[in-house]
Order: sequence, then structure tokens, then C-alpha cells
Amino acid sequence: MSLNLRPLLSALRRNPTGALLVTLQVSITLAVLVNAAWVVHQRIMRIEQPTGINTRDTFVLQISGSSNQFNAAAAESEDLAYLRGLPGIVSATVSDGVPLTGDGGNTGVWIEPGQQGQVTLTSELGMDQDGLKTLGVRLIAGRNFRADEIQPYVPGKQAPASEAIVTESLAHALFPHGNALGKTIYSSEPRTIIGISRDFMGPQLGQPTERTIIYPRLPGQGGYYDLLVRTQPGKRDALLRLARKHIAAAHRYGVVVDARTFAQNNRRRDSGNRNVAILLALVTALMLAVCCLGIFGLTTFNVGSRTRQIGTHRALGARRRDVVSRFLVENALILTAGAVLGSVLALLIGNWLTLHYAVPRLNMAYLAAGIVTLVAVGELAAWQPARRAARIAPSVATRTV
Repeated sequence: MSLNLRPLLSALRRNPTGALLVTLQVSITLAVLVNAAWVVHQRIMRIEQPTGINTRDTFVLQISGSSNQFNAAAAESEDLAYLRGLPGIVSATVSDGVPLTGDGGNTGVWIEPGQQGQVTLTSELGMDQDGLKTLGVRLIAGRNFRADEIQPYVPGKQAPASEAIVTESLAHALFPHGNALGKTIYSSEPRTIIGISRDFMGPQLGQPTERTIIYPRLPGQGGYYDLLVRTQPGKRDALLRLARKHIAAAHRYGVVVDARTFAQNNRRRDSGNRNVAILLALVTALMLAVCCLGIFGLTTFNVGSRTRQIGTHRALGARRRDVVSRFLVENALILTAGAVLGSVLALLIGNWLTLHYAVPRLNMAYLAAGIVTLVAVGELAAWQPARRAARIAPSVATRTV
């Protein structure tokens, strides 16, 4: 039996509603499947990505004023002096953000004066000369901040820093064809890059997390600050409890709002990425299952409505595999139309995710794999109804007239 496409297309035109609905369902499922798989891949890569930070021996204390009488500048100085004097403390710094948490500022950076040209989004951290040492991050070029370059916190009189240290990834993003060291960058004020550090995950997790800029400044403008502390191996937990107890009692108008290790921050970050990946996988699996049900239902309906036609073909000598092939080819036409429309929709959604959420551009291999997967699953969904049609005997079909 020859499978001529013309009668198949004619059959679909006689009952277009079901075919159009399934085509639309296939296209939406493909678009969601491909982009969800790509986002899940990115989330898994984030989980597996090294933080660039010594998470094993570090902890953070978050301090906040309980009234407007809280002197953040004096409290910062007292806390740092206490922490740096504790036996077992390797380094301590005060910061306006906490890496790995999403708790921190972000900014746009330009390489042309007047905020002209392309903007590069970065995480930003304000720390003193001990910041990199505390995080366990080393410089690969240039120098660290000097003590006299640190801008002290003075309420209402915070001067902008004129120096900056950037991570390796940010330096390459800003100056892909040259050395970033010594170059001037612009955000609210012009700043000179005096050092380039190894990549590490900054506080903002919604953009390329390794693009971080560090300013030599002390926080406290909002009445709160973060104390980042690195200890000798094995002493983190004991020193965290000791420091929390002392600092909580040291400030009359200040409270310790949170105290946790960097390892806990990293686990929270991992759990967030893992939860998003699981949720997207479940939603995609549900949509794929619903799509298969739609294909199964359409094929079943077509088998039921064409019993006489099937019987006639069987009486004229059509073999069972011819009947099965007929319905599978008809289903393949619907899947092909859905795949074409879904590919366009998938690319549009992928471009939107790239523009608004900094998701890397969709890999075409994922689109190809999604098409193959959906077509294969769609054909399997139509297989059972097609086999049922092939079992219809010519005599049974003619009695239905």
C-alpha cells in the first residue's frame, strides 16, 4: 500500500480542529521543554561551579541598629578590633554584602565617560584591605587596597572611592581585547582598576555571579553592616558562637540579626538552584504527559471516526502495518508542523530569557534534542491507537455502515 500524503492531508483538512489544537500543544510543549532543559542545565552548572571562596573556614555576622542612636561607624571599628584580636582568627573585614546569598548591591559599569556605550552588570562589594584575604581570594594582577585608600563611614559624607578591584571575568568582559589593569571605568563616578582577582561568586546571583567589583569603602549608611570572618581550620563553629555572644552584648543599640557559616550560604544557594531545577523538570514532564494524552486522544478519535474507511482499506488488501503506518505518518505531519512552530517559539522565549534574566543564549543542540524527543514520544503516543486500528477486521468494519 502506498502512503500518498495527499489523502492524509485531505483527511486532516476535513477535521482540522483537533489537528490544530494538538499542533499548538506540541509547539508550546517543545518551546517549554527546550528552554526548561536549558535553564535546568544552567542551574546544575551553578551548583557544580566552584565558589572561589574559602567556605570551609568562614562565617558572617550581620549587624543592624535597633534605633537611630546606633553609631555604626564606631560599632564597625570596635567589632573589627575585637575579631582581629581573637586567637584563631586569620582575617576579618566589614562589608556591605555577603557573597553567595543575593544580599548585596549590583551596578552597571561602562568603559566610556558619561555612562556611554554598552553597560556591563556586576555585583559590587565594599570592603577594606583585608577583604580578599578573608574570602580566600588571591590577586592575579595589580595590588590590593592600602589602608589609606579605604573610605571610612561618615554619616551623610561618604566619599566615592576612586579605586577598584575587579574579578578576572569582569576584567575580560569590560576589556576583551586588552589589559584592564590601570584602566578607568565609570559607574556613578570614574574609578581606576588597581587590581584583578581570581573569580569568585559575588552577592548577586541573578547575573554572571563571577563578575564582581570591589570598592575600598566601609558600609553602615543604612545602619547595618556585615562582618566577614575567616578562621583557622577546625575553629570556625566555636569562634562563631563566641563572636556572636560578645558582639550581641557589646552594642546597646545594635543587634546581631543573623550569624551563619559560608558553607550554610552555599548550601542555601545550591538548594535554591536545585529546587528551581526540580520544579522546571516536573512542569516539563507534566506538559509532555499532557501533550502525549492529546496525541493519543486525537489518534483514538480518528480511529473511531474512520472505522468504515479502515475496513475498506483492509478489504482492498491493506496490511496491518499499512494501517499503522498511515496513522503514524499522519501523526508525524502534525508533529512536524508543531515542531516548526515550536522551534520559532523556543528561540523567541530563549532570546527573552537572555535579555531579561542574563540566561546564556539557547544552545541549538538542545533545540534539536527537544525536537527528536518530542517526535519520538509523540509517535509512541500514537502507536497504541494505530495498532488498535490495524486489528479491525474488514467484516466488522462493514457492519458499522
